Amino acid sequence: MVSTSSAQTKTIHEFLADNPDVDNSELWATFWQILSDAKDRIVAELPVQPHASSAGLDYWATEDGSYEGAMNTFAGDPDNGAEWLVHSWIGNRKNSILDMNLQVWLGPHIDVPHLILVFGTIPDIFFYSELVPRHDLMVDVEYLAKHYEPLNQDFLELRGDDRFSWSVSHGSYMRAFLSPVAHSYVAKDRSTETVEVLRNVVNTRVDKWLEAVRTATEVPTEERAALRERDHKVRTYGYTLDPMNELSKKFLGAERVDELVAVRAGFKQMEELA
Repeated sequence: MVSTSSAQTKTIHEFLADNPDVDNSELWATFWQILSDAKDRIVAELPVQPHASSAGLDYWATEDGSYEGAMNTFAGDPDNGAEWLVHSWIGNRKNSILDMNLQVWLGPHIDVPHLILVFGTIPDIFFYSELVPRHDLMVDVEYLAKHYEPLNQDFLELRGDDRFSWSVSHGSYMRAFLSPVAHSYVAKDRSTETVEVLRNVVNTRVDKWLEAVRTATEVPTEERAALRERDHKVRTYGYTLDPMNELSKKFLGAERVDELVAVRAGFKQMEELA
């Protein structure tokens, strides 16, 4: 492993090697509640139902308790709402590493960006938030202006907060995934004040995203199939090419991780719509 001198490019393995046995149970409870509150607000406006693919995964753990998690998947009206929603976590609450997620993938009736919210501990706080573009931002400047420019000041405010250090993914696809308003940070400061900053960032992002969903213009019917096809490719690559999968394989083995990734990405749900 190549050692790095900057926290910006430090690998998860290096963070864990520095502090391998930190109990993050309290942070897990706080961050999971923030994500759960966001989920409740979203599904109040975009109803979904549990999807059978995650049955039995509401809590799971290895026999030795070294790795645990929960996988909750939901599907909504694929042509008029949230097509796919994932609320999950994985790691070890008492042994430094956690990855907690809320992802909402919209149907092709509108082209509002998809929403991703992630908290983690490595054992430093990790925070990632993304609005996944549905168009090429380098050429569709109207889409950029509509969905990203209104969030530009929010992005700059957190980017300028010295309590948070930018975190660079070692996966080139995950870097290609980043939009102009992506948040990807680590923070050594684990104080209540830092946590509340992130709670406010999440709440503000969810507020503005829901408003964009409410006021969205419908995509023409003849363009929806192509948009869905693109969405499904992005979903597939975003989950299967995540470098976090390689770390999980050390605890769970490749076969089990592939199974969990398939559930999380919603391969069965995509097949149902094919």
